[in-house]
Amino acid sequence: MKTDIFSRVNRLLGDDATTLLSQKKVILFGVGGVGSWCAEALVRTGITHLTIVDADKVQPSNINRQLMATTLTVGEVKVDALRKHLLTINPEADVRAIHGRYDAETAETYNLNDFDYVVDAIDSLADKALLIRNATRSTARLFSSMGAALKLDPTRIAVAEFWKVKGCPLAAALRRRFKKEKNFPARKFLCVFSDELLQNRGEENPNEDKSIKSLVNGSLIHITAIFGFTLGGLIIQDITKRATESA
Repeated sequence: MKTDIFSRVNRLLGDDATTLLSQKKVILFGVGGVGSWCAEALVRTGITHLTIVDADKVQPSNINRQLMATTLTVGEVKVDALRKHLLTINPEADVRAIHGRYDAETAETYNLNDFDYVVDAIDSLADKALLIRNATRSTARLFSSMGAALKLDPTRIAVAEFWKVKGCPLAAALRRRFKKEKNFPARKFLCVFSDELLQNRGEENPNEDKSIKSLVNGSLIHITAIFGFTLGGLIIQDITKRATESA
């Protein structure tokens, strides 16, 4: 069955790339509107070893844009709900779910050198900055999502090296933090971003946590999913390139 699942992948990419996809290890931090779709793209394309990390549970406000969020999964741990879904795609996949955060207290529990790729889809500025610093000091290759909220136009989504990202408040805030603390990423890395910035036009949801601004801002699935699919595509493209070069 597994061969049938990836027959179209193999048809396009060839045996070497398909084999390499099944061998590489990816860790994904944040499985919300961006990260959940990145996980979907990776597993459907043949990534077999995937670790997903998130501390949240499914909320009703997640349903408009997060893959595993439905009226039936509200209240479930996000990584557990997502893992269950991903295994319906490829039951043989090694999908490991970690219900927790990546922050100053937990960072040492993650050995990023154990992975080939790190995906940053974290909302928290402090945690995101920490992951970027640590991932760029590891042997893994990092791909990062900048802010995906307050956007409507999918044609403005782009990829750029972090220091060349323009028009994104989250990227600007990260750069200010790195400069203020004089603690910079160890190497360059690619980001998915959009320079569009709209204003919220509707009323706030009184039940949402206002301490995390990104969770309060409006966001739409066609934007967050493209961010996630693009992150997944960058990994798939990189693996395919490496397979071609080694052939």
